[in-house]
Amino acid sequence: MPGTIKDIAKKIGKSTTTVSRALNDFDDISPETKESVRRAAEELGYIPNTMAQRLQKQQTDTIGLIIPTSGPRFSDPFFSEFIAGIGNTAGRLGYDLLVSTREPGELELESYRHNIRSHRVDGFIIVRTRCDDPRINYLRKTGFPFASFGRTDGELDFPYVDEDSEYGMKLVIEYLAKLGHKRLGVIAPPGHLEFSCYRLNGIRSQVQELGLSLDDLTIVEGNLTQGSGYDRAVELLELPQPPTAIVACNDLMAFGALSAAQERGLVVGRDISITGFDNIPMSDYSHPPLTTVNQPIYQIGSMVCQMLIKRIRGEMQEPEQVLLTPSLIVRQSCGPAPGQPLRRPEESGPAAPTRKPKGGDHPASS
Repeated sequence: MPGTIKDIAKKIGKSTTTVSRALNDFDDISPETKESVRRAAEELGYIPNTMAQRLQKQQTDTIGLIIPTSGPRFSDPFFSEFIAGIGNTAGRLGYDLLVSTREPGELELESYRHNIRSHRVDGFIIVRTRCDDPRINYLRKTGFPFASFGRTDGELDFPYVDEDSEYGMKLVIEYLAKLGHKRLGVIAPPGHLEFSCYRLNGIRSQVQELGLSLDDLTIVEGNLTQGSGYDRAVELLELPQPPTAIVACNDLMAFGALSAAQERGLVVGRDISITGFDNIPMSDYSHPPLTTVNQPIYQIGSMVCQMLIKRIRGEMQEPEQVLLTPSLIVRQSCGPAPGQPLRRPEESGPAAPTRKPKGGDHPASS
């Protein structure tokens, strides 16, 4: 049976209070006493009561992630990478990760309230931010620590990591235009998500900048799942003048579009081009491999986790805010528009943004 604090105290001839304070590294205990307590604890096989220690310092050493999802299925590889990035970093820094799912709405907000009231977590990571995000509004009002993957409307006075989605979609449109594509179909994310506004703004602005017609741009909305990508691609392909390229705003919807095109006998990369966004591992192994915008999801999870733990520990004086510049990963799902020469353009891309994120730097509503 493992030794107790009383056993350690008896072994070295000190009080249980002294032993307890030595184990918790209090400054009023000498280094010599701490060392003797440590040796005795090791010899006796002492196992600390971490729950009691956490209660004593009024912290749980746990961070929370409530994933917004609805429906019976949840198999988005995006979240697998994101959670791995958070969890591995949290573990390295001495924190546990509590993950749960809630359908967006009042029950979701109640889950935040319950976790705060019951002291289950020390802070939250927010993902898939919304244009007017009730989670962020609530946490800002309460002053509870949080960090987010993504921005939102209103004052940006909180720590976040985001990728410049607007620039990422400009890369896609410029590449497709160089391949000769003029008639484009877009499968957009749900309109209430903040990154949907950025991505659509990037598409529209680059179409206009390149002198293409917005009349040749058809936008339909999916829900970020492979099934919705398939359904929306079917709609686009059944138009009287279907697009020569489909721009899906995440990889899962792009995979659905690949299936829809192939079911109709189209050769993706020759008869039609399809692009995604995220560069999840599966995109390199789809048939054909998917051209997509790279988003380092694992690293972003790690960065957001570090920001949150800094905030919990009081090590962050000003909110740390990082806006990443994406790159385009060109693979075989894109080719010249029908009737264009069979050559691929050089990857140049529009000039990379050099601005730093500022409060109020938001896309127009769409």
